[in-house]
Amino acid sequence: MNTRNAIKLIAACALLTGAGAFLTACTEKKAEFKGVDVTGAEYARDLPLTDHNGQARSIKDFAGKVVVVFFGFTQCPDVCPTSMQELAEVKRMLGADGDRLQGIFVTVDPERDTPEVLKAYMGNFDPTFLALRGDAQQLAAVAKDFKIYYKKVEGKTPTSYTMDHSAGSYVYDTAGRLRVYHRYGSGAQALAADVSTLLKEKT
Repeated sequence: MNTRNAIKLIAACALLTGAGAFLTACTEKKAEFKGVDVTGAEYARDLPLTDHNGQARSIKDFAGKVVVVFFGFTQCPDVCPTSMQELAEVKRMLGADGDRLQGIFVTVDPERDTPEVLKAYMGNFDPTFLALRGDAQQLAAVAKDFKIYYKKVEGKTPTSYTMDHSAGSYVYDTAGRLRVYHRYGSGAQALAADVSTLLKEKT
């Protein structure tokens, strides 16, 4: 092989190697989650509600953080406090990265869950968590977008009613895109693993 042909061969190999690297970069490994992967979902797009401090909110407000959203009510005896306690545990498990986790609690009982009640309730778990509420019409619109169910169940007195509702957590990446759904009972470790995966992603 003469020198000219050798140079051509080396150049061709370099081009192929470069193309291979480019293709590898374009086909980056898909994230694997412990929860249900809902990447690309066309629902649960935003939360146009007001927080317990009276500030209008949107998912975009939390850019750079992984956001976990849970629907419930403060007088819930078991599912809601368990889920919020697990979320607080996830934040602790993340260590320094815990500051990049935003917990959001959306009340399905705005009649009893006033801003003051919600603020105190969040304080039971983590003071950085926010509770959101809206009027009946706003809540219905958000619930429809999130595909959640909630219904008032009458009690013995007008104020002793309870609420049936869907139980699960919606997890958004740092760019505000819905990525994972965690069913109730999945546990703090599974949720922490998925939050950690999303925090490591390049957006």
